[in-house]
Amino acid sequence: MNLTTWNPLREMEEMLERYNRRTGLLPRTTNNERESLMASDWSPAVDIEESSKEFLIKVELPEVKKDDVKVTINEGVLSIEGERKIEKESKEDKKYHRVERFYGRFARSFSLPDNVKHDDIKAEFKDGMLKVHLEKTEKVKPKSIDVEIAA
Repeated sequence: MNLTTWNPLREMEEMLERYNRRTGLLPRTTNNERESLMASDWSPAVDIEESSKEFLIKVELPEVKKDDVKVTINEGVLSIEGERKIEKESKEDKKYHRVERFYGRFARSFSLPDNVKHDDIKAEFKDGMLKVHLEKTEKVKPKSIDVEIAA
């Protein structure tokens, strides 16, 4: 898997955008920019493990239904998308005192290394945990070729 450099400014910007969305204080933007800001409301926590045989991506998705999650691979990028839906109104008289969990659409993408079998990826979803198994292939070793140069 590719390592990414931690960018504290980007992280602060994302946190501020989430705050602004929740309070309705979106910055002045064009409609297209506003749609892209609202495209992903939250980002689930992910762990990536590596063993000698595979990479394992674990994604925490509590209260997300299996049918609301989509895993795709396109041009060497693994994408996990879905939605955590807010509870529907019931006929009971309910009042929330605090709501701290995020709801809405989410999307995570990961660049796959060259030594992953793209045709043999398995995913399982159980107890709010999505596990994506990426089996490794043997790395192609570079070989040298002798080339004769004519004088």
